[in-house]
Amino acid sequence: MLTLPLTLLAGPVEVGQPLPALSLKDQHDQAWQLTPETKLVLFAAGRKASNLVLAVLSTQPKGFLEQRKAAYLADMSRMPGFITRTFAMPSLRAQPFKVGVSLSEDTLRGWASEPEAVLLIDLEQGRVSRIRHANTEAQLRQALLPQP
Repeated sequence: MLTLPLTLLAGPVEVGQPLPALSLKDQHDQAWQLTPETKLVLFAAGRKASNLVLAVLSTQPKGFLEQRKAAYLADMSRMPGFITRTFAMPSLRAQPFKVGVSLSEDTLRGWASEPEAVLLIDLEQGRVSRIRHANTEAQLRQALLPQP
């Protein structure tokens, strides 16, 4: 049975500010948090954005996100529970990477999102340094290139 994640309500994401604290569960019902080393957060708030992330990440080896100091966060709060339990979570469990999953619409209230695009949140020492979007696989692959 799928349990609701432990959450802290996050505030808005703003350049120059610390990324709001999140305490969620991943697709395996394990604790999921960003580490101080995280440099990039991929945030998908809609089906098309999630499919874009999966298209890029599902072909990568285990440890790909960690090597790039990146993390993936999926907002599934608008998805019907039956669909989440029956299709979405089993599909995510088959992936070779961790996904932070938000099932409560209040958790990420105030986070800018576009259902069609992946929100890319660049971090420097836990502070948001840049916010951008990836609308295509090429843009997302570019964002995931190793940083110097």
